[in-house]
Amino acid sequence: MDKRVTGLAEAVADIEDGVTVMIGGFGGAGSPIELIHALLDRHRATGHPRDLTLVNNNAGNGHLGLAALIEAGMVRKIICSFPRSADASVFNAAYRDGSVELELVPQGTLAERIRAGGAGIPAFYTPTSVGTDLARGKPVAEFDGRRYVQERWLKADVALVKAELADTQGNLTYRMAARNFSPLMCMAATQTIVQARRILAAGGIDPEVVVTPGIFVQKIVEVASPVQEEDLARAGAAYPLEA
Repeated sequence: MDKRVTGLAEAVADIEDGVTVMIGGFGGAGSPIELIHALLDRHRATGHPRDLTLVNNNAGNGHLGLAALIEAGMVRKIICSFPRSADASVFNAAYRDGSVELELVPQGTLAERIRAGGAGIPAFYTPTSVGTDLARGKPVAEFDGRRYVQERWLKADVALVKAELADTQGNLTYRMAARNFSPLMCMAATQTIVQARRILAAGGIDPEVVVTPGIFVQKIVEVASPVQEEDLARAGAAYPLEA
């Protein structure tokens, strides 16, 4: 099955209001900035989608990417590990005025909650956060003399992911650290939308190096020269980007 779509606008066209969206990336490494900005373009044109719950490692930098989603009023809640990144002024302002809700999750726990969502494991126990505010209201149990807090899986309606290579059937590889959360998010989402630097014919990727099998991918769009979020931030860029 050929999973290519004609462009970024088509890729994000059916993301609805109120859904949970996982977005790959560790800072700018692996961030699908073109897909994010396509979603912003759609919101500017139609007012949709809105009331989104975002799952990401951070809450955005500057005035582009994740931060631009928040600044546009599209985000109701963010689930992340590092809301205070290099320039988190947009998130800080939104959180202070109560327009965005924050669920803070330790990074390893965030990764495991996403993995559990993809693996069909509704809950697990971890020693991380026991005795802290992050464990408040969560079940705690003792195993072999040590206390553990129960954490629930994380699943999403949509995942937005940046890949290095894809084939037409959706098999993916990633470029070094750009891999980060993306393979887990592909498994935990009902619909995975991928921007890939290059799309190959079916069979064009050695099966031994495939990281994400195509069964977890629904849409692919080729972005041959993706921009890097840090480069844009250093240049003082803001959304919408100037031509």
